[in-house]
Amino acid sequence: MFDFVSFIPRAIMQGIPLLYGSTGETLTEKSGNLNLGIPGIMYVGAISGVMGAFFYETRVGAANMKGFLAVAIPLCCCLLGSFLMGLLYCFLTVSLRANQNVTGLALTTFGVGFGNFFGGSLIKLSGSSVPAIVLSGTSSYFRKTLPVSGSTGWFGKVFLSYGFLAYLAVLIALVAAFILKRTRVGLHLRAVGESPNTADAAGINVSRYKYVATCAGSMIAGLGGLYYIMDYTSGIWSSDAFGDRGWLAIALVIFTVWRPNVGVLASFLFGGLYILHMYIPSGMNLAIKELYKMAPYVVTIVVLVLSSMRNRRENQPPASLGLPYFREER
Repeated sequence: MFDFVSFIPRAIMQGIPLLYGSTGETLTEKSGNLNLGIPGIMYVGAISGVMGAFFYETRVGAANMKGFLAVAIPLCCCLLGSFLMGLLYCFLTVSLRANQNVTGLALTTFGVGFGNFFGGSLIKLSGSSVPAIVLSGTSSYFRKTLPVSGSTGWFGKVFLSYGFLAYLAVLIALVAAFILKRTRVGLHLRAVGESPNTADAAGINVSRYKYVATCAGSMIAGLGGLYYIMDYTSGIWSSDAFGDRGWLAIALVIFTVWRPNVGVLASFLFGGLYILHMYIPSGMNLAIKELYKMAPYVVTIVVLVLSSMRNRRENQPPASLGLPYFREER
């Protein structure tokens, strides 16, 4: 019998990095910037947090760590690294008007290389006999759950057994949806993404909105990388650890028709598809198991095909998505 009580929490934990990535990319795309550097930004966010945690945990020892600093140091390092990546993207695409697709892909390549290089350097500093860093002391603070999670049966396991970053991801997605839909700032941001010429004529600072939305979106995406290392993998960093989760997060933006609140359930669905092969019996037939592993990618392809067939205007991407804005042409 399919074990939903153990499957749902793992699906949610697998989906949280996708939720962070898709929420950050949605904010970015609403400003008209197509940031294909999200996978690299998640890498940089993760390794920045790992570096902060590594030096703090090594300096004071796991037994002498203070809870606030154990969380605050990697969190601030992650946000700073992700912010600088977003700032670099904006400088190239908004200020210098470089091609957004090429810039995003370059940031992904750079981010993955950056993470693997500094991750490998930390492994050598730690003197580990295996190609990985284990930050169990720091991870224990990120993985702390609510006190009642163990005494409420299946309800606690399904809804209360997560670290604070999991709940923060849902909160950020709902707040982002509210801002985009119900506030003047969200209206201005959507105007910049739809028609920067009109927004500029109405007195909206197009460059400022693009910078703020992209940098904020990058910081949110970076938290997805930090969550994956500190919570999902229990503080273990290894090279090429993320796989293709960053690309799935970008595809999730299309699946949710640029609505962060829809992304909450959609990310959990994708997270479930990602681990489905572990819960469906396939015996000794490895070919069947490999077919199950294809589920999230097949769904992604189907989503992209169906999204291209949508004719409703509210289901379309921002009109100026991926296009540089030249004020002189207004």
